[in-house]
Amino acid sequence: MTNACCTSTSTKAPDLAVIGAGSAGFSAAIRAAELGAQVALIGHGTIGGTCVNVGCVPSKTLIRAAETLHQAGAASRFAGISAQAKMANWRSLVAQKDELVAALRQAKYVDLLPSYNTIAYMEGPARLTPDGVAVNGHALRPRKVIITTGARPSIPAIEGLDKVPFLTSTSALALDTLPKSLAIIGGGVVAVELGQLFARAGVRVTMLCRSRVLSHAEPEISGALEGYLRDEGLDIRCGIRIDAVAATSNGVVLSISEAGGKAGTVTADKVLVATGRTPNTQGLGLEKAGIALAERGGIRVDDRLRTTKAGVYAAGDVTGRDMFVYMAAYGAKVAAENALNGDSRRYDSLAMPEVVFTDPQMASVGLTEAAAHERGMDVRSAIVPLDYVPRAIAARDTRGLIKLVAERKTGKLVGAHMLAPEAGDSIQTAALAIKQGLTVKELAETIFPYLTTVEGLKLAAQAFDKDVAKLSCCAG
Repeated sequence: MTNACCTSTSTKAPDLAVIGAGSAGFSAAIRAAELGAQVALIGHGTIGGTCVNVGCVPSKTLIRAAETLHQAGAASRFAGISAQAKMANWRSLVAQKDELVAALRQAKYVDLLPSYNTIAYMEGPARLTPDGVAVNGHALRPRKVIITTGARPSIPAIEGLDKVPFLTSTSALALDTLPKSLAIIGGGVVAVELGQLFARAGVRVTMLCRSRVLSHAEPEISGALEGYLRDEGLDIRCGIRIDAVAATSNGVVLSISEAGGKAGTVTADKVLVATGRTPNTQGLGLEKAGIALAERGGIRVDDRLRTTKAGVYAAGDVTGRDMFVYMAAYGAKVAAENALNGDSRRYDSLAMPEVVFTDPQMASVGLTEAAAHERGMDVRSAIVPLDYVPRAIAARDTRGLIKLVAERKTGKLVGAHMLAPEAGDSIQTAALAIKQGLTVKELAETIFPYLTTVEGLKLAAQAFDKDVAKLSCCAG
């Protein structure tokens, strides 16, 4: 059914059909409309996709709420100050979160559609056909197609898990009441963000991960964050295999094997599965259309975001890579421009920043030291603990560190990794430095404002050639 706000004529033979009405889908449709194209935007389920409905927006507002509880308890680090805060009404907090989600969904998705009279919104499952796309029995014959169907929580094959009412990131953020205890399967981004959130809300959290916390991060940062989470009371067990999950009269019991083969059990009121995300590729008719999947299940695309079928592109989480909402929006714009203007743009994630919204935040851009070595690069690194960053000293919160990775011969910055309060606001400086090909010497010679977290990047750049412990305040 075509949305009443949109022109129905554009669905007859649109220039472009976009399958998926989340962040990537809207980005592709809007860019195509700006280029003068007639667009059929096809959604199935709640408009707006993951980020606004069940991902970024709801999780980050609850995470920030839980931070206020922690900050109250940490206020005593300043002499003469004492404060307390408690989770008085979780249900009210969730309701406030739901109001925010509904408002943003309306303002940033539903209300945008009437602004673009060349975008026709259609609701229903879509399937590729030899001539184009079928939606609810309606045949579309667009010149080009972009698939932006996103991803969903990945559920591992663990014995008994399908018989237990487990939580995912989606359902965990919608709980009416807080459990007394929570077992989390996984140690990645969702696991650490929600683990700290629930722990600060008063839940007893046990995190079970196969290798280490944030295994994709620099080991110095991963280790430090794990320590800070432990300090807040999270029981983190690494090197764990989950053998089975079963329901009990009081909740769930997980049978585990530890490193060395030692067996044991973990009991909790609830279990949260946080083991990554799976691209939504089912039901699209990809195989019959000749569209290949990559090794991890996402749609295979080249550097122009073209699939293996001529005229069909894919962008965002459905490709199984760079699963961040801003990369989905960026990739969708690239795909739209290529679909309409001759494949002239290349998808480039070299300077892609990443933020994990723990406290302190983990933020990174570019290559880790290990990734650089895997590429055969000769690099060196410098690490500065926040103990040397004046902002952290003045705030009496020196949790964290900054690590920079640079080519040994040229000094060119290839990676920046931060663990610091509000690191996400500072990492963009490093992203710009990498994008522009700056060296650590040039970064060190750049003027930074004093008593800011981002000044730590300057200190880390200086640390390649100087002992920053011997620098005075504001030493250039």
